[in-house]
Amino acid sequence: MPSALPLGDPAPSDGLLPAQVLDGAAGRAFGLYVHIPFCAVRCGYCDFNTYTAKELGGGASQDAYAGTAVAEVELAARVLEASGLPARRLSTVFFGGGTPTLLPAEDLASILTAAIAAWGIEDGAEVTTEANPDSVTPESLAILREAGFTRVSFGMQSAVPHVLKVLDRTHEPARVPQVVQWARDAGLAVSLDLIYGTPGESLADWQHSLETALSYGPDHISAYALIVEEGTKLAAQIRRGEVPEIDDDDHADKYELADRLITDAGLGWYEVSNWARTPVQACRHNLAYWRGDDWWGIGPGAHSHMGGVRWWNVKHPAAYAGRLAQGVSPAAGRETLDREARAMERVMLEARLHSGLELAALETVGRHEVAGLIADGLVDPAAAFKGRLVLTLKGRLLADAVVRRILPD
Repeated sequence: MPSALPLGDPAPSDGLLPAQVLDGAAGRAFGLYVHIPFCAVRCGYCDFNTYTAKELGGGASQDAYAGTAVAEVELAARVLEASGLPARRLSTVFFGGGTPTLLPAEDLASILTAAIAAWGIEDGAEVTTEANPDSVTPESLAILREAGFTRVSFGMQSAVPHVLKVLDRTHEPARVPQVVQWARDAGLAVSLDLIYGTPGESLADWQHSLETALSYGPDHISAYALIVEEGTKLAAQIRRGEVPEIDDDDHADKYELADRLITDAGLGWYEVSNWARTPVQACRHNLAYWRGDDWWGIGPGAHSHMGGVRWWNVKHPAAYAGRLAQGVSPAAGRETLDREARAMERVMLEARLHSGLELAALETVGRHEVAGLIADGLVDPAAAFKGRLVLTLKGRLLADAVVRRILPD
């Protein structure tokens, strides 16, 4: 089952935002996230807010979804204007899910077109869609490029059939090079998403997946350790002893191998789990999250953030569509982060970036920890001398522990 929404304060039915979002808004980038909540099959490890057609039954329609998402785009434009926020063009747009490309390419194009009509879009803006390798065609990718998409992120996950089977992935490994070429032919940049640490995956399996992915010449690679979420099919399988438990040492070995092979192939890390061929090819939308910029999240369960105010939509597509049909905000709740919470989030997120975190952003107790982190080989001493905390390879493996040490108790 999808994970639960966070607790928070009630969100107003008109969606209006408090005055604090105006502070410094002109200096923050503005992005759009569009959640497409549909999947052909629910993967056993996934706890995202996604649904198969069977799960939805007659309560919501994939055919009508683009129109519903456009309705939220139009509501968002009205809310931002009524809240007094300065007009800002979109710097990034990201379609995630779910499997966005389960919808017809024309539907995704119509949502993007509505967003550009509402706000405009910066020259050279990044517009990404996630996609499963078995959910695109040369024709659909060409339609997306013509509409203004610039980038596609394929959920490759593994090149090993038995690993894909454990993950409940539906594509064949041979499909990936085909869709990469189709994307290239359409003029789209290509990212490949990989997962390591799947039960039953050997180090040799992981090396094969990495080498195979790199042989396709992607512009960007994401490599995430498998996390077993409560309530998922995989968690139940592990609990019943049907598949092995996750091994932290195995994760560490696989991360080190990934970093070595990806770096040797000419891509550089810019966030703990992400590598790009050039700085320009880093995922700018995700960087906006990590740097605390503003974004509006479209879709059921989607989260938004403006100037320290965070809110989230109702989860079920039918409830989401119903609210928009009534002309009211689909927001289920929101929270306003105080200065201390925002400072803590900045440390937690920026410490994961290759650009690092300004030491001046740390409180006194955190700055006093830096010498020990250098001695432990977790932080780059040269960068620290220049006033920035940048993780070493060992530090990336222990990023959460580093953050705990530099945050106040």
